[in-house]
Amino acid sequence: MKLPVVVLGAGPAGLGAALRLASRSAFQVTVLERAAAVGGNAGGFELAGIPVDYGSHRLHPVSRADILADIGRMLGPDLLLRPRHGRIRLRGRWIHFPLKPVDLMLQLPPAFGAGVIGDAATKLMSTRPGDDATFATVLEAGLGRTICRDFYFPYARKIWGVDPESLDPIQARRRVSAGSLGKMIRKLLGVVPGLRSKHAGRFFYPRNGFAQISQAYYRACVDLGVDVRLNCSVDSIDVCDGRVKFVTADGGATRLEAGVTLSTIPLPALVRLMKPGAPAEILSSAQALEYRAMLLIYLVLDTDQFTEFDAHYFPGADVSITRLSEPKNYSLTKSPGQTVLCAELPCSTGSDLWKSGDGELGELVLRDLRTAGLPVQCRVRQVTVRRLPQAYPIYTKSYREHFDRLDRWVGAVDGILTFGRQGLFAHDNTHHTLAMAYAAEECVSDSGVIDRGRWADHRREFESHVVED
Repeated sequence: MKLPVVVLGAGPAGLGAALRLASRSAFQVTVLERAAAVGGNAGGFELAGIPVDYGSHRLHPVSRADILADIGRMLGPDLLLRPRHGRIRLRGRWIHFPLKPVDLMLQLPPAFGAGVIGDAATKLMSTRPGDDATFATVLEAGLGRTICRDFYFPYARKIWGVDPESLDPIQARRRVSAGSLGKMIRKLLGVVPGLRSKHAGRFFYPRNGFAQISQAYYRACVDLGVDVRLNCSVDSIDVCDGRVKFVTADGGATRLEAGVTLSTIPLPALVRLMKPGAPAEILSSAQALEYRAMLLIYLVLDTDQFTEFDAHYFPGADVSITRLSEPKNYSLTKSPGQTVLCAELPCSTGSDLWKSGDGELGELVLRDLRTAGLPVQCRVRQVTVRRLPQAYPIYTKSYREHFDRLDRWVGAVDGILTFGRQGLFAHDNTHHTLAMAYAAEECVSDSGVIDRGRWADHRREFESHVVED
């Protein structure tokens, strides 16, 4: 008799864990996903014959070797190695991203360059942030005032909707891969630990869009007998004698025995689903964890190509959007006479922006592009908007108190493990969430016992994850 395992969420983390567990003869695995397709925030869809993502996604070469090998085996020649070719708008000038020495010398605003040099000199005499450190003080101590005030701080305000001084320092340590001038210089010179030189300035990308990674894990899961149920909303997670016993879904129509439950859904949502209900202080902490929403505004244009660049970054406050990507440039899709732009606009779910119509949001993007010197000079055939209510966790100064309280409470329940970007309230890349998935599988014994000590070791490893842009 196989032990029943229930996985909540069919994003990369959930499907990765499901596949690993299904490869062991001890388990019968069921995956529950409330959406109509797999992939979660790393998913996508087809628009005007072009595969588009939920934002701008890449598979970074710093991914663990075994994860890259698995994806490479599943995708075969569809896993492309593409050059990074983006640019950042800084003080009205365009700077190539990733940074290039020649481009910096020719395009960097002189006052900005002088400021960076001055910051580097004064940094030798500066002190390290103390116990009252924030995102702002940690970054400014590492990168200097000029880079922070011209790029990171305005970008942070747009992405998270709060002042940098209001953010926990972990936001700086985990969100900014080059947290010091020394690291930035090494990245500029292509010196990245663990990255082979042939992969410097490159990324992996599936020929049919980033969602192809999740779709490949999904097909592999199905081939191993995993029951993946889409359009399936979880109603409750039933705990008896301190252990999860059942997962109820579809308005009570589905009741699954759960020898082990692996959750990748948002941690606050998981807490609210557990029955009997959580204590008031736990529910209060679940309410306190904050997320930033994201509007993804897609413009279908009557032209072969808008620009040669895969992504544009807009840190300045004069432009509303934070990033613009052109998916066709990632996947090399052949769709003559048309292309798609994807504009990313962070906001809150209670804002007027979130409630705006597609046409109104499309006009906002067109105005932003004119402001940035990138006017659209062809017909806009279609505007399509996708809304992600929980795109980014917001690490406010009080977030750790609330997260730790929820984490301890869920961790005290036998038979359940929460992980992944949403499950651990982590702003991580896809390769990080897959590493979490593989680690979760390693911690489950054939009898369904979760090795909490081993999981704690993995959690310490996860703390070293730094987001790759």
